[in-house]
Amino acid sequence: MPEMTFDIRWPDGNVQSCYSPSLVIHDHLTAGADYPIDEFLQRVSTALTVAAERVKEKFGFYCTSAMQTLEAIESAAAQTLTETGTVRVLSMNPSSVPAATPGGKS
Repeated sequence: MPEMTFDIRWPDGNVQSCYSPSLVIHDHLTAGADYPIDEFLQRVSTALTVAAERVKEKFGFYCTSAMQTLEAIESAAAQTLTETGTVRVLSMNPSSVPAATPGGKS
């Protein structure tokens, strides 16, 4: 199962590196885009939950790393002093989703 990392910048300038066990993040976030904090949290929560579910489907257990990433993001959001700022997705690695293979999920 392909993995990926993505870097985000909070409104206060702090940069956070994040991990996903699946490329599904590409379905919910775009590198270079800005998202209001609440929208970002909703998008990343959905994406990481789907990623954890994909791990469970393939291996029979949830990916604890995906949930730890979500917890770290939620913790950073709680420390953000402004609720009106935006989160910028600085980079995603890999930067694109490879072509789908027949019967495969990323």
